[in-house]
Amino acid sequence: MIGLRRTLVVMALALVAGAAQAQTQVALTPTAKPEDVGLSSAQLQKIEAAMKKNIDDGLIPGAVMLVSRRGKVAWVNAQGKRAPDSPDPMKVDSIFRIYSMTKPMVTTALMQMVEEGRLQVSDPVSKFLPGIGAMKVGTEVTGADGAPTLHLADPTRAMTVQDLMRHTSGLTYGNRGTTLVHQAYMTAKIGDRTATNEEMVARLSKLPLRFNPGDRWEYSVAVDVQGRILEVLSGGKKLSEVLAERIWQPLGMADTGFKVADAKLSRVAQPGPRPDGKPMTPRFKVDDGAVYESGGGGGLSTMEDYLKFVSALANGGTYQGKRIIGKKTLEFMTADHVGARPGRPPGFGFGLGFEVRTRVGDSAMPGSVGEYGWSGAAGTEFWVDPKEQLFAIIMIQANDGDTRTVRNQFRTMIQAALLD
Repeated sequence: MIGLRRTLVVMALALVAGAAQAQTQVALTPTAKPEDVGLSSAQLQKIEAAMKKNIDDGLIPGAVMLVSRRGKVAWVNAQGKRAPDSPDPMKVDSIFRIYSMTKPMVTTALMQMVEEGRLQVSDPVSKFLPGIGAMKVGTEVTGADGAPTLHLADPTRAMTVQDLMRHTSGLTYGNRGTTLVHQAYMTAKIGDRTATNEEMVARLSKLPLRFNPGDRWEYSVAVDVQGRILEVLSGGKKLSEVLAERIWQPLGMADTGFKVADAKLSRVAQPGPRPDGKPMTPRFKVDDGAVYESGGGGGLSTMEDYLKFVSALANGGTYQGKRIIGKKTLEFMTADHVGARPGRPPGFGFGLGFEVRTRVGDSAMPGSVGEYGWSGAAGTEFWVDPKEQLFAIIMIQANDGDTRTVRNQFRTMIQAALLD
């Protein structure tokens, strides 16, 4: 009898352990029915149908979508193909170029160092990267011959870490304009994948600023600069090592990084050209051996992995007992830090690493004041809505022009799924 009891106890413990292990392995299995958390199953089915049409129309090969509310994953959908030239179905562990969805992770890691007292957001960037302090503001003036030239002048104030985090630094992206400053970025090959982060900042430091730090919001390589600060403050570690120690490993994000190992190449999601013959937007190769670890846009991840990061944000900074950022720090990061400065679209400000909703009206996108998130150039996006206790993620790889169409459709239709 005693032996039987012992056997039953062992079996029960094994079942509990197995259940816990299964829960970890199938993290994307919904943990609640949509209606149980105030979501409409009928509307979610409409989203699935709309995405199928996008696939059938050739806008995307496939997609992975997820919605969580009140702390429970209520809907996961993967459909289509992993790549246009592959019969493999899209899966929840398909690996995507997340581009600028790398940014929130980098800023979170740097804010961890703020929590540790190693820097302040008010610190000048030149404290960590002296070359940045020598940058001049470039203003275009028309010469006697009618040709534009750059007038260089000292900035009215120093660029701060906060400027980097909220994109008011005076930096830009070379492909986002045709001014002489933008042309200088292109000539200097800022973002060249053969250059290290240190070499990129050295090149950048020799270029003019677009405007005085703090004057306005302009999307830029600022988060790449944050990545270099992380390397410097970590004693020369590579950005990938810093993020692994501070974000990826604590959260169990095993498939997130700046390159894909040979053994995982068969899981990479790929975009394809549209049927109308438009040329495909070039996307970086995931296995080209590039040494550049772009904190602003070089990341790769899966729905399974990025869900863990977003879950931590939505839960006040923790995921399964692992805290990656303090509650009050996160509140500070997700507040609007841009204010009345020009540059942001109507209804949206910007925090430290995240876009932040400031008004429901004015914008063409429904939502709640206080929601925050960001997207990636190939079509990935996430946002967290604290008011509705909701977050959603979409993973696609699409052509420029189609990315915004698909993302905005998804985001708008999710809003219609809310029942209460």
